[in-house]
Amino acid sequence: MKKILIITYSEDNECIEMVKTAVKEKNGEIYLFNTDLFPTGIQLSLAENNKKKRVVISGPEGELNLEEITGTWYRRVRLGDKIPGAMDPELRKASILEARAVFFGFLESVNTFVLDRVSKIRIASHKQLQLQIAKKVGLEIPRTLTTNKPGDVRKFFSTCKNGMITKMLESFSVKEDDKEKVVFTNLVKAGDLEDLSGLAYCPMTFQENVSKKLELRITIVGNHVFTASLDSRASRLAQNDWRRDGTGLIDSWEAYSLPLGIETKLLHLMDSLGLNYGAVDMIVTPDNRHVFLEINPAGEFFWLELHKPKFPISRAIADVLLGEGFRR
Repeated sequence: MKKILIITYSEDNECIEMVKTAVKEKNGEIYLFNTDLFPTGIQLSLAENNKKKRVVISGPEGELNLEEITGTWYRRVRLGDKIPGAMDPELRKASILEARAVFFGFLESVNTFVLDRVSKIRIASHKQLQLQIAKKVGLEIPRTLTTNKPGDVRKFFSTCKNGMITKMLESFSVKEDDKEKVVFTNLVKAGDLEDLSGLAYCPMTFQENVSKKLELRITIVGNHVFTASLDSRASRLAQNDWRRDGTGLIDSWEAYSLPLGIETKLLHLMDSLGLNYGAVDMIVTPDNRHVFLEINPAGEFFWLELHKPKFPISRAIADVLLGEGFRR
């Protein structure tokens, strides 16, 4: 029986159970490595010598010899979360850093298939590289400027006939007064250009505002392409970023037939990035052009399976993990 290792954390969402169910339906077994329990509640022993390597994981799921694993799904990490907060801050920081070094060293040395390797995800996460490769494979991209130079922002703004938006490359959320606040994509107004002094502390990314008829969320697993469309114009809150009203629009997604040429180019993008999984955001313009925005190598998919259009994404993930689907 094939065994799959899932790298996640205790409070991950519904997708874990969905993939577990899909793997079990195919007569596979699952071992959960909840990273928030490492190193306090999960033990990891790596033995290396000139003859052989032995890796053993011990935790709430029992003991697992890594030689039993036929595939690994890397989802999320929350290493060191259970290390006591009352511990000396410097010692706690050192413990977490050492746990991370050991864990990621273990993960990169896994000899079996990984969906997807951290090294691939980290490289693919660079938005500038994504846009460069997307353009190379023939996808249309919005004109983009990333800078901390105010003059360049003002000049770029003057060339954007339909307006300009700003977005963060890294931080999806920030903490303010101990409250987590999501950083959404925002439309830049002329008055916002009067004071750009904040760029001295934080460079920003700006893009031409692309007129949209539909927003697309394209989930790619191996060579399976699941495309859903959303008319975010139906929600006042979601005009610039559908995530502002993600809950309100959760039943508004529809299956969408992506042109074959665009699908082929997206698969070439996946090939170039070496990814087996990716969540792509695109825009369909009023004149039916398909404009690539970005790809998230670890983007969420659960709502597209639990709600409309009810894509079988977890089954596709199970196929790839078990070696029954296309792998890169």
